[in-house]
Amino acid sequence: MSNDVIFRKMTLADIASVADLEREAFATPWTEEIFEHELSGNAYSHYIVAELDGDIIGHCGMWIVLDECHITNVAVRTSLRGKGYGEALMRQAMELCRLNEVKTMTLEVRVSNEPARSLYRKLGFQEGGIRKNYYQDDHEDGLVMWVEFE
Repeated sequence: MSNDVIFRKMTLADIASVADLEREAFATPWTEEIFEHELSGNAYSHYIVAELDGDIIGHCGMWIVLDECHITNVAVRTSLRGKGYGEALMRQAMELCRLNEVKTMTLEVRVSNEPARSLYRKLGFQEGGIRKNYYQDDHEDGLVMWVEFE
């Protein structure tokens, strides 16, 4: 992973780039309108982007409600996966949670997405329940994973 990556809070000016990354990463991507609402109309949302040489190469969204965090989406450019950017992005999200006195972080991941599941386990996440037919595009089950902060 390059040391030139900058992690920062997502802004409205980032929406087009983040939506482009969503289309690359997900079968049912979030739209620009959803991100605009998240940044402008959802008091619980927090978004981090990873920027390399002026380009957004990753993002992580989360909702923090009281002492719980739910990861809504996390993505890294396809061409840059496996280079540590996703882990660094998740570590930034976890640090934001610690600063906000969050006790538990949860997320859903496709049961077939072993690279992501492996990363989350590396970060201390445990596997919980299954959300049947969670993903709209192909009705794949979602695995709930969670981690507790001390």
